[in-house]
Amino acid sequence: MRRTQSGFTLIEVMVVVVILGILAAIVVPRIMSRPDEARVVKAQQDMRAVGAALDLYKLDNFAYPTTDQGLDALVKRPVQLPNGAKWRDGGYLAKLPVDPWGNPYQYLRPGQHGEYDLWTLGADGTPGGEDVNQDLGNWNIQ
Repeated sequence: MRRTQSGFTLIEVMVVVVILGILAAIVVPRIMSRPDEARVVKAQQDMRAVGAALDLYKLDNFAYPTTDQGLDALVKRPVQLPNGAKWRDGGYLAKLPVDPWGNPYQYLRPGQHGEYDLWTLGADGTPGGEDVNQDLGNWNIQ
């Protein structure tokens, strides 16, 4: 009786390894740039959410928080509110988000680009920059 053995030859395994290597060389560089893009998109989404909370704050309290009150006014009741203000119990955000690079969002009122400015300094955490290091603000998000 003759037994037949089934399995892969060394040549077949080598061909598969070479094909996987070629695919990895083509695909990996395209995928590696995606985390930076994802961080920028997350920062844009965070700023939209904080902007919506700021708008609700203004509806209830007649004005956006001052620079001194900062974004904390969305989480904790500010000490001084105008007469008739109706600050929402529980706040407007459960907690303040930090940007995708671990830094707090910056807030200025009155802003240089509108009633208020809300921005992140990007990956490098310093003003200016290009690509992922670029400052991203409520005035330039899409």
